[in-house]
Amino acid sequence: MSEALAAATRALARRDYSERGLRDRLLRSGVEDGELDDALEELRQVGLLDDERFAGRRARALAERGKGDRAIRFDLRRQGVDAELAEAAVAELEPERDRAARIVSRRGTGVKTARLLASRGFDRDAVDLAAEASIAPEP
Repeated sequence: MSEALAAATRALARRDYSERGLRDRLLRSGVEDGELDDALEELRQVGLLDDERFAGRRARALAERGKGDRAIRFDLRRQGVDAELAEAAVAELEPERDRAARIVSRRGTGVKTARLLASRGFDRDAVDLAAEASIAPEP
């Protein structure tokens, strides 16, 4: 087994990586570029390196931690996931408004909750969900 393949396998044993993320990690650790390309190709062929799978898992994990679609897309792109794959992963998630409604029901309505949703990358409609309930007139 080549040094690059061994290093890549060790890294993947600890956590999942996008292809670009793994490439960057291995280059920082001193793996030669040519040897790295061969190792990444082998990992793709055996199914250990798959950006589509990585994007789906990462998107679900971030959604479970209360992140909005915008933040999830940003994180996936920062991790080196192609825009199309990032969009597909976000499309597979529970609707953003439902995730926001759960946060609002747990924290209550108001400006603080609206700010929290905005800071976590939720869209304007989700933020309005938290703010509107607190400013809506009483029936």
